[in-house]
Amino acid sequence: MNCFNECILAAPHRLALPIAVYPGLALTRARVCDVVSDPQSQFEAQMALHERYQTPIVLSAMDLSAEAEAFGCTLYLSENEVPSVTGRLVTTLEQAQKLVMPQPGDKRTAVHLEVVRRLRRLPGRPLVLAGCIGPFSLAARLVGVSEAMELTVTEPDLIAAVLNRSAAFLIEYIRAFRAAGADGIIMAEPAAGLLSPRSLAFNSSAPIKTIAAAVDDERFAIILHNCAAKMLHLPAILETGLKSFHFGPPMDIATALEKVPSDVVLCGNLDPSAVFCQSPPQEIHARATALLAATAGRRNFVPSSGCDLPPHASLAGLDAFFEAVQAPIGRQEESNLKGLIDPALMSV
Repeated sequence: MNCFNECILAAPHRLALPIAVYPGLALTRARVCDVVSDPQSQFEAQMALHERYQTPIVLSAMDLSAEAEAFGCTLYLSENEVPSVTGRLVTTLEQAQKLVMPQPGDKRTAVHLEVVRRLRRLPGRPLVLAGCIGPFSLAARLVGVSEAMELTVTEPDLIAAVLNRSAAFLIEYIRAFRAAGADGIIMAEPAAGLLSPRSLAFNSSAPIKTIAAAVDDERFAIILHNCAAKMLHLPAILETGLKSFHFGPPMDIATALEKVPSDVVLCGNLDPSAVFCQSPPQEIHARATALLAATAGRRNFVPSSGCDLPPHASLAGLDAFFEAVQAPIGRQEESNLKGLIDPALMSV
């Protein structure tokens, strides 16, 4: 069993794992551009949250442009927004076949590797989870996200060539994170959630299965994050063979938990925008409490944000989320909450 699942299943109480580094900027007063370019700024933002909430797990920042930048993509950069890819690096099969694979540590991948090294030295030995992009989402950034969906049908050889190089780089990048001291990786594969289940199985699950086999370490955790996936994608996602998954608002978590074995851990899925950024703290507390009631008795569920929390997610909202997760729910209260749950709640 990987160390993440072991930590969750052996915990004496429910653990909370919001994907949160950037909200720590409210405590450190740094800028987003500092977090994605300076290891110390990123480390301090995560440390501020770790100390505030006494989390048993620490994270490096989710930055889905770093790997594409290492391949040569052009980025849009600003002081207070996470960098994003602009334009297309690969438009033809010939370009795909000549695509030069970078090395771990190239460009800003060095920042995230160094953050993991610093997190590993924390007292108390919290679990350290690094962050990387998934193979299809990386390929989509190289060929263009909207174009990638069409190319899986019209030019499968081009997508296959880019996927092969994306997967090969991610194998080495994950190995570098492991060498730096990471206990696991949160692999973000949001673009795959836009595919049909059959296409997802072929263009995402298959290369992820290859990556996991190449990393070849039962203790090292690969937590697959797909914030766009729905229930109809779940069987194809499970073809990865992984045991840890993180889902966004479109996934019906309660139903998904009924479809997986008890040793498979699912995380999610409160909406980062609608819940954490647009709702007052009392509403966040209520949504988190209702989610807990809907998943009561499921030791293999971890309440979380459905995706990475942006910098403007309030600390008051995070406080309310942690308070809800840490509060015991009595049987009568649990019964009352279940009666109040809107069937659509699992999608918000």
